Amino acid sequence: MSNLKKVNVNKVRRGLMRLLTKNIGNTNISRSGTIDKNKIKKVLICRPNGRLGNLLLVTPLIQEVTKTFPGCKIDLFVKGTLAPIVLENYDCIDKIIDLPKKPFKELVKYFKVWTLIRKQNYDLVINVDQNSSSGRLAVQFSNAKYKFFGDLPENVQLDYTDHEHIAKYPVYNLRYFLSQFEIEDKKEAVPLLDLKLTNEEISKGKETLDKIIDSQKRTIAIFTFATGEKCYCVSWWEEFYAALKEEYKDYNIFEVLPVENVSQINFQAPSFYSKDIREIGSVIANVDVFIGADSGIMHLSSASKAPTVGLFSISPLKKYQPYGNGSVAIDTNISAIPDFINAINKILNK
Repeated sequence: MSNLKKVNVNKVRRGLMRLLTKNIGNTNISRSGTIDKNKIKKVLICRPNGRLGNLLLVTPLIQEVTKTFPGCKIDLFVKGTLAPIVLENYDCIDKIIDLPKKPFKELVKYFKVWTLIRKQNYDLVINVDQNSSSGRLAVQFSNAKYKFFGDLPENVQLDYTDHEHIAKYPVYNLRYFLSQFEIEDKKEAVPLLDLKLTNEEISKGKETLDKIIDSQKRTIAIFTFATGEKCYCVSWWEEFYAALKEEYKDYNIFEVLPVENVSQINFQAPSFYSKDIREIGSVIANVDVFIGADSGIMHLSSASKAPTVGLFSISPLKKYQPYGNGSVAIDTNISAIPDFINAINKILNK
């Protein structure tokens, strides 16, 4: 099938799903009564998207749910096969229910997924992305007592300057939803993205990294790739890389390569290539700073707890910026290389 035909099929599918689900969950969530937190034992979180970044961006919500309902087990409704790898160290995860990537070619499996959701007895079902038609449908289709579709009543404005962030607003929204059932919102900081790397994984990552760089020097990792218009051109990266080499002569600078095994600096720097998500994360966990455009690997860096400099030119910065561990986002439309260097120095000098 040509790319144009694929795009058209996806447009038809998404349009049909929006039509079918446009009125689902459009009700006021205010309730009377309480939720007994000790009785919430089985939770379904719906994020039917298979991209690496979007899976990592769900980890703060998973942490929030397990903290709010200690001992609960969580099923995840996702797409694709990455989730078991990304979330393998989350003991709270019970089942991962995955939609096929090509539902029109796997109709039997597609409908089995919905049957499985229907058969489960969940105490609480949560849709992560309020704009996800499949997520909203899963919540509606489930047999849960408490259903949260991911959005709030129009008259509710949450007073958080970072509410736009795609990893944070599901947590803030859930807290508001639960407050309607007399579960206190303690106004705590939203958890960070977390790949939950083990000490053994991090140690192996250091061993791998030490074979690439001088272990006696501090290390800067760069990732020069991104999908579509988010990817900066070769000349942009070559200019930035030259500035990095000039500014950080006593540092290691190495490139993390994408699965496509391409480089916007023509492989001028020492490089690391792997298709293993957790291995990539374990290597990045050992650097002093990671620099890259908005991408799944940028979020992987953040989830690996590396200080991350996110470069933004197209994506909404407030929605996708890395946070925690000294991370920073830069709008490259209004900033220049001296500004990038200044931001990196602030991280390295802490």
